[in-house]
Amino acid sequence: MSYQFSIISNENLDQIIPLVYELNDFKISEVILKTRFNEMKNQNYECAVILADNELVGVTGMWFCTRHYIGKSVELDHVFIKPEHRGNGLGKQFMAWINNYVIEKGCNSVELNTYVQNNPSHKFYFNEGFEILGYHFLKKL
Repeated sequence: MSYQFSIISNENLDQIIPLVYELNDFKISEVILKTRFNEMKNQNYECAVILADNELVGVTGMWFCTRHYIGKSVELDHVFIKPEHRGNGLGKQFMAWINNYVIEKGCNSVELNTYVQNNPSHKFYFNEGFEILGYHFLKKL
């Protein structure tokens, strides 16, 4: 199978909502996801996708910022590849493509969060050279 990696326009973010919905454990409604993605369009956000024969099979959001401890950085968000496309090196190819893309944009680092219970992702990210920097805390208001 042939895969293509690309950045989609923020105007086309509605296309990724079904994949992000499948990823989220909290089952935030697709209506709320659409509202939130509409807000994200104007917040230093870009979206990379994986296409297989014009079908969307993978996605990750990218938040660009400058951090005091590392410089220009990108934080990956909602990284997801459909289960039937996993286990064939696609994730590794996607990460390599993302790394090249963000280096071209001047980034010094890539950061991400992953759910504590998602052990397969931890192994994958360790194998990709990521290190644990700290804990991500969340307080709902």
